[in-house]
Amino acid sequence: MSRHRHHIEPPERLALLPGNLAAAFLTHGVRAGRDSLPQVAILRASTPIESDSVRWSVDPVRELVEEAMSRFDAARTDADGWLAPRLHATLRMTRAEAANSGVWNFLALAVAPDYILWRHLPLGGSDGGDPRKVTGVRFVGPHYSQAFSRLWWAAEMFRDGSDYTSAESACRNQDMINTALRLSTIDHKPTALALVRVLEELSQQGATRLGDRVNALCTAVNVAGSTLMYEVIAPDDVPDHFALADWIEDVESASAVPWDRLPEGPVDGTARRSSCEALTRMFERFAAEAPLRDRTRSGVAQD
Repeated sequence: MSRHRHHIEPPERLALLPGNLAAAFLTHGVRAGRDSLPQVAILRASTPIESDSVRWSVDPVRELVEEAMSRFDAARTDADGWLAPRLHATLRMTRAEAANSGVWNFLALAVAPDYILWRHLPLGGSDGGDPRKVTGVRFVGPHYSQAFSRLWWAAEMFRDGSDYTSAESACRNQDMINTALRLSTIDHKPTALALVRVLEELSQQGATRLGDRVNALCTAVNVAGSTLMYEVIAPDDVPDHFALADWIEDVESASAVPWDRLPEGPVDGTARRSSCEALTRMFERFAAEAPLRDRTRSGVAQD
């Protein structure tokens, strides 16, 4: 296990920690894994969530991150595909609730800072004489960078109703999760699912420079989306918000998420198959035609 693992005594309940207050705790020593966070001060700076729902309990999240660190210590990026759907199915929230960065800041600093160090601390020795550090945005950052927020939102954007299979596939590729989450176009479910389908096809074909191809595809999809209006080309149904609300309420009696099979998400509607197929064909053409990054300057020849 990592030498950067600190003993954690998390609180019983999640709370909200404002970003400006959270950032003040992120010293160089904390981000390098040398110093522990001031737990009492963090709790004082946080605002309790005014709800007694079991969904704000800390224990299920701690159990997940402990299991992830145990399972994937030899290949830490692989933890993303396993943890994302299970975190989403454990932290049952609406998008509006998940958009509040305070819950992610609290999770990062008060509940599982050891996970962030384990997952995101660069491997190797010092960097130019200074100890290597986790970048601050993994603790307190936008939804596509913060360590836990990025996983929850990836599961939300790439799931197909209750089925997390596509989300798991997306999170197994770092370029997909790091790039696609920044795109406004993936708020359209058929677009998100078509991206994953093309990613899976490229992977199955053994495509070289897969990361560069994913980045090029995401760029092409985003640029074309500014004029093509995917919602018109590939219409989709409005999600069933009542089904989502029922799924969130069901957490009170739900069992813990399974570790060896995917959990089930809300039955709030699947994307139209015809729309997914139409965009998949379009994105396949994008993938074939999108120019790859020129790596000749760094001594790496292009395909």
